[in-house]
Amino acid sequence: MTPDGFDELIHPSTRLSLMATLSAADWAEFAFLRERLGLSDSALSKQLSTLEDAGYLTTERQATGRRRTVRAQLTDKGRQALAGHLAALQEIVSQSAPTR
Repeated sequence: MTPDGFDELIHPSTRLSLMATLSAADWAEFAFLRERLGLSDSALSKQLSTLEDAGYLTTERQATGRRRTVRAQLTDKGRQALAGHLAALQEIVSQSAPTR
């Protein structure tokens, strides 16, 4: 039985790592996320799009001179989903602990 709050969308390790990284920041630059998570540009873009489509994060594109930068931020919905998912994982772990 899956506990309440368990979120299949953010459970894959790449998305969970991305959500956890964003939870510790107000905004995070694309390049920082790419390096931190060890992803290619296309893989990170796909994960950001998936989470943005779900309403878990928002992205902002800025033009700085001739350079374009992308940054991401968790939404309130994303923060709530992450908190619920982490609580569900804690529940799973606590149920697997041996009883004495």
